Amino acid sequence: MSVRGIGLAEGVRRGILAALVAGLAAGGPAFARGQATAAQVTAPSEGTEDSVRGDSVQDQQDRDQQARDREQEQRDREQEARDREQEKKDREQERLDRIQERYDEGRDALEDGKYARAEERFNNVISENGPLVDGAMYWKAYAENQEGKREAALTTIAELKKNFPQSKWKKDAEALEIEVRTNSRQPVKLDEVPNDDDLFSLAFQGLMNSNPTLGIQKAEQIFNGPASPKRKSKVLFVVAQNGSKEAQALLAKIAQGQSNPDLQRKAVEYLGMFGGSQSASALASVYSGSTDAGVKRAVIRSYMISGNREGLFKIAQSEKDDALKREAIRNLGLVGGLNELQQLYKTETSVEIRKEILQAFFLAGDSAKLVAAAEGEKDPELRRAATRNLGLMGKTDALQSIYAKETDLSVKEEVLNAYFISGNAKGLVAVAKNEKDPQLKKRAVEKLSLMNSKEGNEYLMELLNK
Repeated sequence: MSVRGIGLAEGVRRGILAALVAGLAAGGPAFARGQATAAQVTAPSEGTEDSVRGDSVQDQQDRDQQARDREQEQRDREQEARDREQEKKDREQERLDRIQERYDEGRDALEDGKYARAEERFNNVISENGPLVDGAMYWKAYAENQEGKREAALTTIAELKKNFPQSKWKKDAEALEIEVRTNSRQPVKLDEVPNDDDLFSLAFQGLMNSNPTLGIQKAEQIFNGPASPKRKSKVLFVVAQNGSKEAQALLAKIAQGQSNPDLQRKAVEYLGMFGGSQSASALASVYSGSTDAGVKRAVIRSYMISGNREGLFKIAQSEKDDALKREAIRNLGLVGGLNELQQLYKTETSVEIRKEILQAFFLAGDSAKLVAAAEGEKDPELRRAATRNLGLMGKTDALQSIYAKETDLSVKEEVLNAYFISGNAKGLVAVAKNEKDPQLKKRAVEKLSLMNSKEGNEYLMELLNK
């Protein structure tokens, strides 16, 4: 570019700058237009502000949803933890039930004189290392002694005394040890034994009738000695039937744990059967003083046998162990304790325990309470439980109104199950004809197809002919 060209460009630039300065000084239109242009660039429009506010609301909603999702995840984790804990408890209960079953099988085998089988069952119990090991060791030694295995019996007794020095079986084991050592050179002839306990029972019954005082003394000797479980049980039964003050006192003493746990549970049972109203205080004392769940269950059964609703009610109110609480509630149903069950239902907060109370209403035959629960309970689990029991009772008159009012799908399906269980095809046909929900309609038809009823078959034919 030439020198002249450069000079011209510089002159133009200076002219533009001079015009801008003049416009600023005069505040003229050019400057105003510049101001407006700048304002248009920098100031947001009304539509833009609305858009920003909308984005802010959406962000808040998203944050709220995320918080709710986190809370739900936390609840799910807590439920999973509770489920795992319940599974653990269930497995442990199954193990305890298995141990009890083997123990009972061993006792039955002893009663039948099948000592080898009894020894095997008690070995099973011992290997589980559960709550009945000391009792199993005693009866194993007893079975070994009856089989003529003296050294094995002495070894088992020694292990029992060493491993369980505070066991209630220790006294019986020491008495058995004396018998084993005394008879170690005299093999037992099992084929001569079978009727001994029966004959002894008859003789003891005669003694109790003619001289109760002497009979009680003899009974205490038998309970503290090495007699067979069958003999001890028969003697205890005779004592329980006697009815004298001395006999009742001895029965209460055994029930309090003055002998081995098996005999204790038998004494508790007999208190319920033969003790009458006088046994209530003794049973209450046994329950409060025992830590053995088996003994506590025996007290609950005795309350049921004697119709002691008050005793069962107190246990159902105060017991912390769910299994024992449930058993007391069930037995309240069996003895017709409707007022007590109603009081429990009003105050109980646990859904599982309330379901047990509904089951007790079923056992007591009170369909009115079940209808009220099926129609009015807020918790669907309770409505399902009440509906199921109505079906088992064959009380289907109320199911139609329950179904019509119900909004929970699972409860409606329980109504269909109740119709099916009670053989009410008419109710199922009504649902199948009027139900708009295809899933529920299908469930009703499925159940009708299994019932082979006149009403159901006629409706199924209608469907096939459409």
